[in-house]
Amino acid sequence: MARTALITGASSGIGREIARELSERGFRVILAARRKERLEELADDLDSESRVIVCDLSTREGCIDLYEQVKDENVTVLINNAGFGAIGRFDELPLDTELRMIDTNVTAVHILTKLFLKDFIAADRGYILNVASSAGLMAGGPLMAAYYATKAYVVSLTGSLSEELRSIGANVHISALCPGPVDTEFNDVAGCEFGVSAISAEECAKEGVEGLFRRKLIIIPGKGMKAAASLSKLAPREVVLRTAGEMQKQKLK
Repeated sequence: MARTALITGASSGIGREIARELSERGFRVILAARRKERLEELADDLDSESRVIVCDLSTREGCIDLYEQVKDENVTVLINNAGFGAIGRFDELPLDTELRMIDTNVTAVHILTKLFLKDFIAADRGYILNVASSAGLMAGGPLMAAYYATKAYVVSLTGSLSEELRSIGANVHISALCPGPVDTEFNDVAGCEFGVSAISAEECAKEGVEGLFRRKLIIIPGKGMKAAASLSKLAPREVVLRTAGEMQKQKLK
């Protein structure tokens, strides 16, 4: 049976380009997202065999159902990419929006990682790429507080699981992809505009997949963002928060 990769949030942006990258590497790809037409268009463009699954990963039932549908299909690579952001003051953003963000960015990643990781450990093979953000490496993000917090969760979870896998000698690897601004639909969903230049989704996907298979723990695409992430570790926490807040203000339309 062909090597199979499952990509969530595959209908656009980073997820779509990761699907293309894995297809070019000979993987059979399972494309999961809410927008059926987008998924079918992508499937028609790919060179390798593919399967389309329409699902809503903002619900626990949707996550478990996705796993049940593919658990017997020899999935060896899991790409947890589904997610979105929102910008605004914490006291003003709708609670429903934030809770849906937490369910998609955190709960879905947690559920799918746990379910597939058990199978990967039992088979002693597999790769998991959790698409986080450079936001997850920072002290926080005023005006995007909930989004930054969800990505920090993903980075922290990924790091902890990586050490657990190392300690038991498992031939399973997990990475966190932490890009800065990427030219995707993220802005439209979040209701903002980037104040700095963005890399392409293709570049982000290529570096993400290469880093995953090189077994890097934290993958930061783009030289500029690597430097910014390093500098943020040296600056006082209050300065990092204030700077991040000013950057979010520039994003507001």
